[in-house]
Amino acid sequence: MHRKVIAPSVLAASLLLVIPASAASSVPGAPGIGDSYYPTSGNGGYDVSHYDLRLKYEPKTDLLEGTATLLATATQELSRFNLDFGLKVSEIRVNGAKAKFATSGAHELEVTPTQALEKGKQASVVVKYAGKPSEFKVDGWSAWQRTPDGGVAAQEPDSAVWWFPSNDHPLDKATFDISVNVPDGTQAISNGVLQSQTSKLGWTRYNWRSNKPQATYLATLAVGKFDITTGTTASGLPILNAYSKDLGDNAGAARASVERTGEVAEWLESVFGPYPFNALGGYVPNVPSGFALETQSRPFYSPRQFANGANVSVVVHELAHQWYGDSVSVDNWKDIWINEGFARYSQWLWSEKEGEGTAQELADWTYRTRPADDPFWQVKPGDPGADNQFHGAVYDRGAIAIQALRNEIGDEKFFKILKGWPTEHAYGNAKVGDFVRYAEKVSGKPLAQLFETWLYTPGKPAFAPPSSQSPLARSSKAPAAEPVEPKSWKKIAATNSIHEH
Repeated sequence: MHRKVIAPSVLAASLLLVIPASAASSVPGAPGIGDSYYPTSGNGGYDVSHYDLRLKYEPKTDLLEGTATLLATATQELSRFNLDFGLKVSEIRVNGAKAKFATSGAHELEVTPTQALEKGKQASVVVKYAGKPSEFKVDGWSAWQRTPDGGVAAQEPDSAVWWFPSNDHPLDKATFDISVNVPDGTQAISNGVLQSQTSKLGWTRYNWRSNKPQATYLATLAVGKFDITTGTTASGLPILNAYSKDLGDNAGAARASVERTGEVAEWLESVFGPYPFNALGGYVPNVPSGFALETQSRPFYSPRQFANGANVSVVVHELAHQWYGDSVSVDNWKDIWINEGFARYSQWLWSEKEGEGTAQELADWTYRTRPADDPFWQVKPGDPGADNQFHGAVYDRGAIAIQALRNEIGDEKFFKILKGWPTEHAYGNAKVGDFVRYAEKVSGKPLAQLFETWLYTPGKPAFAPPSSQSPLARSSKAPAAEPVEPKSWKKIAATNSIHEH
């Protein structure tokens, strides 16, 4: 998942693509993609299909040099477009010709091609740049984390502007080729499959490929000195995990957790359906922050997630996001429940599988240990607001909502929905309302009121256990007079900082 949220006033990015010079109707693309929480995030007027990033990074100085090639199709007649980016640009070419460019706002890069872009036509945009990512700040803050031996790009809802120019919103997904040159003895970790690794004149180049659509905030880069393990899943998917050589007391617990990635993914396939990407893994760099993030195909984990010992539950959470959040991404950042409610609920299902507390017991415990006057119940998981986007209620009340759905429709239809939803919207975007309609279609029951109560109504709702007639009554128990803490609770609660950056 992630909790540093850039203010809407500075999350600007208006990428306007080229319009034919003869088209009098050519206009600049919109400065935002239309997100209700971040109205200036992303850009209108074009859609990126592929990013090719060719980078060179010097860990000692934090200097990043890059050439980014974007393949984008204009969705309107475009006279100008913007890119979301913060480092210093030296040259931009559109369809091979040099383009004029200027900066504005916190990280707006305004590009004016020599010829306007024609609606429906693909354009190539090449941006050459250099800078020190840690020195670029938005509201005094940088998403780029320096480490003793390099740097890491991993944040939500935004990290791309610190290392590559983009249309920075989950609505515009693309495939990625990420090639990084680093000093010999240093590794570059990114998403997808490592295509090749070559050394020349004291530098080693790592070439990574993600062949399925990926949101820009899910692209990641970690440069440093890592111990790397590899393997394959039962179905042949390549697994690559990386651990900083300097994790100290957390090293063993981190490995004991992340090395179970393949096992966890295989189990999640039984819950959510086939794994949606071409690679699997995770990485643990030596960073001071305490969060974890579902960076596509290779989640990022802070070593602090393992400060109290091994915690497979956080691995379950981030891998669940590969289906709920990565393959099926938010349409609007207010739809964050589709990501976080289901990732939390996957932890409850893992607990159920491991015999450490059923999902019903965890829902009961979460519900009964939160008094009605707790501000927790005032946050609406279905539309929590930008300031509460990663509030605990989005996770925990959101997961209780999912258990309430399970209780209402029974296990057979419930698990059919869990598998069917990621297939129905694979590699796309969806809203909370889309999920409600899908659940109603599959279950054959009216569910709007259930979701209205749990996701959109402030206050503590009534929460009943499954009825004796429900198929769940055989496997779930009613709440005890006094709640009993499930065995898995402390491990799950230890992941509550997942998105607190």
